[in-house]
Parts: sequence; C-alpha cells; structure tokens
Amino acid sequence: MTAGIASGKLLPAPSDILLDAWKLFKSGELQKNIGISLFRALLGFIIGGGIGFILGVLNGIFKVCRLAFDNTIQMLRNIPHLALIPLIILVIGIGEPSKIFLVSVGCMFPMYINTYHGVTSIDKGLVEMGRSYGLSNSQVFFKIIFPGALPTILMGVRYALGVMWTTLIVAETVATSSGIGYMANEAEQFTDMSTVILCILIYALFGKLSDFIAKLLEDTFLVWQNPREIS
Repeated sequence: MTAGIASGKLLPAPSDILLDAWKLFKSGELQKNIGISLFRALLGFIIGGGIGFILGVLNGIFKVCRLAFDNTIQMLRNIPHLALIPLIILVIGIGEPSKIFLVSVGCMFPMYINTYHGVTSIDKGLVEMGRSYGLSNSQVFFKIIFPGALPTILMGVRYALGVMWTTLIVAETVATSSGIGYMANEAEQFTDMSTVILCILIYALFGKLSDFIAKLLEDTFLVWQNPREIS
C-alpha cells in the first residue's frame, strides 16, 4: 500500500530548478509562455475590471440602473466562474478569447461589488453640500464620490488581481498550447518536476508582484488615510 507521499527523488533540488529555468530561457520558451500568460491576465483584468467598475458606478449612483441590473449581477456572481469552463469552450471555443473571457468574468465581480459599495457608502450630505456650492454632476463625482469610494475600489483591485491569477492557472491547463499553465501541464505528463515547480514559483512571483502593485497604488492614492487602514 502506498502512503501517498512523493518520493524524495521526485522533488528536484533548487539547483535543478535554476538549471531548468536557464535552459528554458536560452531556448526562448520561458519568455514566450510568460509573455502569453501576462497578455491573457492583463487583458482579462482590464476588460473585466473595467466593466465591473463602470457597472458599479452606474448602479451605485443611478437608482434606475440599480433596479435594472443589480439583482441580476448579484445572482450571476454566485455562480462559480470556473464552473463555466465547459460552457465557454462549447460557445467560444478553445482559443484565446475563451481564456481572456474567463479571466474577465473572474475579475469583474470583485470590482463591481467593491465599486458599488464604495459609491453607495458616500455620505449623501456631502453630495448635497457639493451641489449647494454649485458643483456640476461631473464635479460632484470626481471631487466627492470617486475620492470617497477610492479606498474600497482599490480593495477590489487587489482582490481582482488575485482572482486573475487563480483563474488563469485553471484556464491555461484546459485545452491550451501555450502559457505558464501549459508548460506545467506538459511537464507533469513527463514527470518533469523541475519545470512543474518552476511554473508554480512563477505564478507565485507574479501573484506577489500584483499584490505589491496594488498595495503601492493604495499607499500612493490614499496617503490621507491612516496607514493602519490601508495596510
């Protein structure tokens, strides 16, 4: 009976992982697949995050939009977006659009929820005060609503970036021929543990880098807040 514990011989030494990374770098495979994964992740985040932000602002400000769309969005966000993979493959196919679409869906809901709650939590008295001072609707938004909602919006950015990489990992192991996930999947089939662990480390590095960028955005744009509140 096996204990389900991997033999120590299957786990490569750090030097083996570095050597494997160097070989992949020299062949150009590492840069190519990293570039493809970054393109999918960033484009999916921009599309999904942008849609989530716009919907959050519209539903947060306009009651008619909230009544028309919020209940539907709240219902859809309860569906695990990774469960949509078979449907997406059937409808869109296995090309680049399906992977970008899946990442977009994953990023949209965190951005929507945080933007919506950020906008709706603005003190209505501040908005009325701004209007009493003669501010236009656009000035009210950019001078009162958006700055007040920004902490919650940036929290949504931070969460969406994490979901972005989690979704991409799954998307790149299903019917694909490029990307970091594809490298890991191919290596797993040939029991190439050095490449598998290298791919895991790359995902972890990009995840940490994304979180660092999100934290940097918070520290840059929320300097007026107490440091404890934005940590």
